[in-house]
Amino acid sequence: MTLTTREALQQTRLFSDGERYVMVKLPAAAITMAAGVLAEVGSPFSTLIVDKDEVTLIVPDEAVEEFGKRMLGAEVSESGYRLITFDVVLPPTLIGFMAAISAACARAGVSIIPLGAFSRDHILVREDQFEAAMGALKTLIEQA
Repeated sequence: MTLTTREALQQTRLFSDGERYVMVKLPAAAITMAAGVLAEVGSPFSTLIVDKDEVTLIVPDEAVEEFGKRMLGAEVSESGYRLITFDVVLPPTLIGFMAAISAACARAGVSIIPLGAFSRDHILVREDQFEAAMGALKTLIEQA
């Protein structure tokens, strides 16, 4: 049976770890250094995204202090972010789940940075929008 967006929302539990995250932009050639930093961070959540133009790390705030000297040429986001995980196994064929999440946050005036893992989706929201995001998402799930 194929999981619908409504069914996925009904099964979703929201999780946040209370950490403050930052995004770090590095030159595209810094992939090996970034991977090394990521391997040492030891956080239950972090990401490494590599594209043709840049390397992006999303790590707990304190990691920048700890590893900052190794991250030459880094640009660190001005805002701190909070993580919200949609704690439900989502098949890669599911259509509309993140659209519903995005729409609920947009109605609440919350900008999001969506991230997909193998079986769970996550969003980052600015710290000052965290409560509004959680409220909007709880309402969305209750109404599903």
